[in-house]
Amino acid sequence: MKELIEKINAEIENFQKDAAAQLEKGNKAAGTRARKASLELANLLKEFRKASIEFSK
Repeated sequence: MKELIEKINAEIENFQKDAAAQLEKGNKAAGTRARKASLELANLLKEFRKASIEFSK
């Protein structure tokens, strides 16, 4: 569970960095990376939800 949370935090940092680069500098490649990171975050958060339910049992 701890490893999963670390992955989520790392992906959030990547998303924030790339989203800011797209917004501030108009960097199209950063926008693509931010979108990819958002999809990965969605998957990680779904995985966290499952793990959290199992952990609480």
